[in-house]
Amino acid sequence: MSHFIIRSVRETDLEELLRLSRLVYFINLPEDRDILKEKIALSVNSFNGNIDDKFKREYIFVIEDTKENKVVGTSMIIARHGSPDSPHMYLELNEVQKYSQTIHAGFIHKVLRLKFDPDGPTEIGGLVMDPAYRGHAGKLGRQLSFARFLFIKMRRRWFKDRILSELMPPLDENGESILWENLGRKFTNLSYQDADLLSRKNKEFITSLFPKGDIYTVLLPGEARDAIGRVGKATEPVKHMLEKIGFRWKGHIDPFDGGPHYWADTDKISIIHNSKKVSLNKESLKRRNKQTALVGCISNDEFFCMQSPYELFRGTVLLPKNTVETLELKAPTQLFVMPLNLNEENTNLPLVPKRSSAAFSQLESLSHRMPGQEISPL
Repeated sequence: MSHFIIRSVRETDLEELLRLSRLVYFINLPEDRDILKEKIALSVNSFNGNIDDKFKREYIFVIEDTKENKVVGTSMIIARHGSPDSPHMYLELNEVQKYSQTIHAGFIHKVLRLKFDPDGPTEIGGLVMDPAYRGHAGKLGRQLSFARFLFIKMRRRWFKDRILSELMPPLDENGESILWENLGRKFTNLSYQDADLLSRKNKEFITSLFPKGDIYTVLLPGEARDAIGRVGKATEPVKHMLEKIGFRWKGHIDPFDGGPHYWADTDKISIIHNSKKVSLNKESLKRRNKQTALVGCISNDEFFCMQSPYELFRGTVLLPKNTVETLELKAPTQLFVMPLNLNEENTNLPLVPKRSSAAFSQLESLSHRMPGQEISPL
């Protein structure tokens, strides 16, 4: 049976989060004890509802190895990424068609336009796993990621109708963003890390210094163009997982690193749609069952969930004794169940056609001279 439990963060997790923050550079999980302490406090007050404005809340989740009494991963939800005071910023990828009657030649150019959203979406991010636990048979990273969607289902009114996931792009050997070095730095004279950190508190430098009009990507070096909308090798599994449950790239990229912004309508995400509210059956699940689910509950303003075999029966769920004891459940407690086997079988809701970075490369190639008036995108 599983000895991993996912729960909302506690103040006592500070040292463990600090350790995890040293494993990877994430603006949402900085290697700073004081900032992490503030983030934990914000999360605790978000889970217990003490922050009146629900869209100012942020939620941090951790996965704990109960055998080792050790936090081995973390993830988070930002209830709303983008407000009138600090809008959600992105570069939108568009096409501009040009044609000359004189030389009978036309071009389709790709352009980037800086956009702002003062009423942004809910954002998921900050997923970090201890390297020693990556590749675990229990797919701990997937559990930690999906637990966020289970909580959104449980507290649906606390979140927006769209969900955003900003994916990491390929970085160079020094950890620098290829796109930022060829674009953002030229307008701000700031390093990628400095600009990313400054934007947490103040985005004025972007609005004041970035071009207001179209930025033609054909003017960028080839390696910078290739980085637009792409993800790093380590992020490929996350991208595929998000695509499988309903996320798609819509041509929005991060203005700092060029990483793609993946979007989904909250209620159309398959694992949210398929999750069910049930009561705990007083009987335990005794027989072996290949069906597994994330089983979640709220207790004393804390979120708990774990992966477990299960069986649904007339509006109730039967769980193994171990799961009931680990989560300290008593019938007829209200639970939420997110079936995992359904997702593995790809029985998802209908999805919009995928827009990939490969498609961008094809369109970008049309920026070369074309005969006549053949200026139609692929």
